[in-house]
Amino acid sequence: VQLQASGGGLVQAGGSLRLSCAASGFTLGYYAIGWFRQAPGKEREGVSCISDSGSSTYYADSVKGRFTISRDNAKNTGYLQMNSLTPEDTAVYYCAAGGPHVCRTGIQSEYVDYWGQGTQVTVSS
Repeated sequence: VQLQASGGGLVQAGGSLRLSCAASGFTLGYYAIGWFRQAPGKEREGVSCISDSGSSTYYADSVKGRFTISRDNAKNTGYLQMNSLTPEDTAVYYCAAGGPHVCRTGIQSEYVDYWGQGTQVTVSS
């Protein structure tokens, strides 16, 4: 069972990145997907989540209107499209999968079953 996050990198402010979260060993379509990030010296925070069907999504206020979460259950993969990036978005980004409560009333890390390894996103000014 594994979640593989990828797509991070170095980008200038105003740029875009697309993160991917590929699952192996289990059917991602049965799980809600969450994206979290942790910047140096800061606590981990929820960025966005999407329900198993894709019908519900949540975004942190800091990324609303700039980030878009999506999923392709046929490919067992989730995505986070990040546009208009700012230096404040610099962090290690983690994808996660869990039961419906991960994304029922917000982005809830306590209900995560699987964590992926992080992918570094660095936004230069």
